[in-house]
Amino acid sequence: MTATTPRARARARTMADIVRIGRDHLAVHGAAALSLRAVARDLGVVSSAVYRYVRSRDELLTLLVVDGYTELADAVDAALAAAPVDPAQGLRVLGRAVREWALAEPARYGLLFGTPVPGYQAPAEETSPPGIRVIVALMRVIERAYAAGVLASPEPPPVIAHPLSGDFAAIRAEFALEVPDWLLARGISVWTGLFGAVSFDVFDMYGPGSFTDRADLFERHLDNLGGILGLSAAASE
Repeated sequence: MTATTPRARARARTMADIVRIGRDHLAVHGAAALSLRAVARDLGVVSSAVYRYVRSRDELLTLLVVDGYTELADAVDAALAAAPVDPAQGLRVLGRAVREWALAEPARYGLLFGTPVPGYQAPAEETSPPGIRVIVALMRVIERAYAAGVLASPEPPPVIAHPLSGDFAAIRAEFALEVPDWLLARGISVWTGLFGAVSFDVFDMYGPGSFTDRADLFERHLDNLGGILGLSAAASE
């Protein structure tokens, strides 16, 4: 293995500092107001120096998007790894991990799943690999539950017509998933429902005073999402 040079280590430290300061500015000022000049000031360098590391505001936003997706996915992976191996509980463990991270990092969650930043288009080649990690983890949770026989299947199974069936076939091939079309359809409903519930909580879309215990409300969301998958209420508790 090639040793890292002192220059490379120094660059890595500076990049980490830029991302850290960018996170702080995101939390205080919002994504649309991010400024490389302000980051340079807090970094303690002249503004021209920071451009050697990050060329534009959009590049800084991309760094923050990748950083946010990566940390969220790491939190989900850690929660699943630490949980008991119970296929019926995977959705609950994953959902709680997403919500906990989002509530702890509302500005970063908002950058990932909130209102788009005017004038910014995230480059798919950089943001998609970390961005799909949580949905892939969710599909693995669903696949394990299906293999364990804890999901009730529809009788008869619904027919998924083309072109959606072709999309599902491509997803199965890309991620080596062994689940039928009907379960992929349910999984997509669970994915969008989960992030919808989290977004309602983070962005306070319920309205002030609507619900006294939002954590308990979220558990009811997870019950309902488990029902969509075909989990029985008793199995998912």
